[in-house]
Amino acid sequence: MNATLPAAFRRLAWSNLAAQSADQIALAATPMLAVLALGAGPGETGMLAAVQTLPFLVLSLPLGMLADRTARRRLMTGAELARAAALMAIPLLAMSGHVSLGWLAVLGCVAATGTVAYSVAAPSLVPALVPQGALTLANGRLELVRSMAFTAGPAAAGALVGWAGVPATFAAAAALSLLAALLLSGLREPARPATPRKGVLHDLREGAQFAWGHPLLRPILLTAVGWNIAWFVLQAVYMPYALTTLGLSSAAVGITLGCYGVGMLAGAMGAPWLGRRVRFGTLIAAGPVVSVIAALVMLASPWVPGWGVPAVALFLFGAGPILWTIGQTTLRQAVTPPGMLGRVSALIMMATFGARPIGAALGGWVGSVAGPVACLALAAVGFGVQALVIAASPIPHLARLPDSSALAEASERSPA
Repeated sequence: MNATLPAAFRRLAWSNLAAQSADQIALAATPMLAVLALGAGPGETGMLAAVQTLPFLVLSLPLGMLADRTARRRLMTGAELARAAALMAIPLLAMSGHVSLGWLAVLGCVAATGTVAYSVAAPSLVPALVPQGALTLANGRLELVRSMAFTAGPAAAGALVGWAGVPATFAAAAALSLLAALLLSGLREPARPATPRKGVLHDLREGAQFAWGHPLLRPILLTAVGWNIAWFVLQAVYMPYALTTLGLSSAAVGITLGCYGVGMLAGAMGAPWLGRRVRFGTLIAAGPVVSVIAALVMLASPWVPGWGVPAVALFLFGAGPILWTIGQTTLRQAVTPPGMLGRVSALIMMATFGARPIGAALGGWVGSVAGPVACLALAAVGFGVQALVIAASPIPHLARLPDSSALAEASERSPA
């Protein structure tokens, strides 16, 4: 971690790496256990994946409200301890012969709650640990370690299952969660001023009204929803498209999917360099624009044999949106009152995850009716729309993180 960032933030970043790694290893190992030990098929593994997304939809706002009302370090630590307990229960059930799909679903849901708590609390904690001028760098570091976990976690899970077995793999994931909790327990969170307690509905409504009414946050919310619908339209058909239409081998498909993780790493590593050379608003808008380019590259793949074109497209899909995530998270932290950051972050997360099943269902329907290439074309249109949303907003005009005068100018530019 960069020496210019405070020690408290570096502890948070290492904790984030351990927590994200535990999450990715568990996500990859759960369907392996279901298939190897329980003979699960695609329907059962799909059910497990769906259940593991429920906390993002159901618990994002309540946990975001808790992050605004209580110590964020304590919330994340408790969530990691709960995740560790859930992950450790899986190998114990497996070794005792009592593991079942129901238990995997319940314990996977508990484990995913740790990810939700971390995802809504960490962005609201970062501004308390680093000065505003270092927010972009700090968020870039968090995205870098997240990208490392996304890239290495599934591969590590596969290697651990093959070498040490499924129980040991879940035990390793639980140990990483405990390490994350231990690192958080040593983090000193600055005290926050006491605020009057209001009703739950008032707090939720206040956060939603602020995010939707803000001229810089509303386009971020709409762009995130549009991007995720388009991405899951593409995801719904990519595997059959690559294997049948393109005629790629499973190994070649694996290479293309790996390029997505490589792109995430490249984007996270290059963000500080790029942030010093372009306008702040350009950094944020880069993600939606690069996604359009990536979608057009993917559309060219039926006419270019081999795995190279989809690999380039997925690399771009990994690299561009990471720049967007770093930039929009930094902007959100700068313009949102500290007492509302948890709720605003949770609202964006909930809207994002709510858009995903819509995109997946739409992609599956269009793919079955008109074929996978038509589905890719629809995804490209969706990516174009989300890029237009951000381009028409005040965000690309931001030269730097906004101060009060910049926010006033943004409000004047925003359409009524």
